[in-house]
Amino acid sequence: MNNIQLYIVLVLVLLVGASCSKQEKHPNIILVMTDDQGWFDAGFNGNDQIMTPNLDKMAAEGIVLKRFYSGSAVCSPTRASLITGRNPNRMGIPDANSGKMLKQEITIAELLKPEGYSTGHFGKWHLGTFSTTEKDANRGGKGNTHYSIPSQHGYDEFFATESKVPTYNPMAYPADFEGYESKRFGWDAAGKNDSVRSFGTSYWKAEGVKATENLEGDDARVIMDRVIPFIQKSLDKKQPFFTTVWFHTPHLPVVASKDYRDMYPDASPQEKIYRGTITAMDVQMGRLWQFLEDKGINKNTMIWFCSDNGPERNTPGNAGIYRERKRSLYEGGLRVPAFVVWKSKLKSGGHTDYPMVTSDYLPTIVDYLKLDYPDQRPLDGKSVREAIEGKVDLRNEPIGFKYKKKISWVTDRYKLISTNNGKDYELYDLFVDPSEENNVIEEEPELASAMQKSLGAWLSSVKRSNEGEDY
Repeated sequence: MNNIQLYIVLVLVLLVGASCSKQEKHPNIILVMTDDQGWFDAGFNGNDQIMTPNLDKMAAEGIVLKRFYSGSAVCSPTRASLITGRNPNRMGIPDANSGKMLKQEITIAELLKPEGYSTGHFGKWHLGTFSTTEKDANRGGKGNTHYSIPSQHGYDEFFATESKVPTYNPMAYPADFEGYESKRFGWDAAGKNDSVRSFGTSYWKAEGVKATENLEGDDARVIMDRVIPFIQKSLDKKQPFFTTVWFHTPHLPVVASKDYRDMYPDASPQEKIYRGTITAMDVQMGRLWQFLEDKGINKNTMIWFCSDNGPERNTPGNAGIYRERKRSLYEGGLRVPAFVVWKSKLKSGGHTDYPMVTSDYLPTIVDYLKLDYPDQRPLDGKSVREAIEGKVDLRNEPIGFKYKKKISWVTDRYKLISTNNGKDYELYDLFVDPSEENNVIEEEPELASAMQKSLGAWLSSVKRSNEGEDY
């Protein structure tokens, strides 16, 4: 080989290496979240009654996160934690339908845009209203101070509702109900189109602009019909993409078409609707995965899946062995179904019991992309890169939760949780008692005291943030 040939070979090697390096640095990122799906409402967590074959396949291609926590026991706060890496109480979003995403907060989308990412949000928003002139869903109208839309927080485009919608024909509900049906819980989709009423909300696709087409049928399909074109546009522009896909499923009211209800012939009417709407969402996840495969980008796409809190009360939703449900800081209100898949980086077929929380998304993405976080404000999440790569098993930093007058402090092994409006505490050893049946605070007084002290320091930090000191 002469010098010219050697030079050409070296150039080609460098070009290929640079291309691989760029692709490695810029994975596509999809953060999927369901609404009120219980820990046990998925096949990959052992449920053989709800059909989720596509989620199960994706989970098997990646890592099942057996001990994954939502940032709060209800929806809006969890969503705030997911895109900022911070506890929602730091930014004045302590509960559902309260507060708004503040412009001073730094979101994942805002961090990724300078890296060349196209950014999109699809589905439920619940971090502010879309109108200051009309009532929309739970909030809005003249004089409201909660206006805050995705495009103010780093998203190039969005297709979103302010809050909940029916999971079939999302803009409407029937004029009449039969038997077990109700506006609160849900209804059979078939035969309800003759006489319908407006559900009182809209899908918004830009500032002040409502979507008016393709709003009928399964809500998860309506959402995915926007996600896939967004990804295609990113591919056409040769841009990596970041998107949050937040399904309404299976938040009340749950509605499922006959095709999906009939998949559960032995279930009760309410179970048919509940399970059917989850399976309908699962089909759309399969559609997404197939699209990524067809485009040859599934290997370099990082997908995280979780729910925003535990299952709603008095529904067929199932938290498995875990105590209580939505609105509770016991495990059943916070531990949710979750997995991560990234075929070019993570091994398939694994699982981890490492404690994780939605606030960990931002620090983990920052870690993988080697980004600089702009300032020193407190982050409650931490990078879980080494955990999902199987390099560590124990979490050193506790996770704090605060909802209404309830607080808890979760270490790798123990949970300290307040009772009696914060006047008393319970302590649980989650390694041996994940169902939280045996309060061991009397057996471990020194441990409880130390945890209360560190919890108090964290609460003081949260209070300072809430008072605006981080800005």
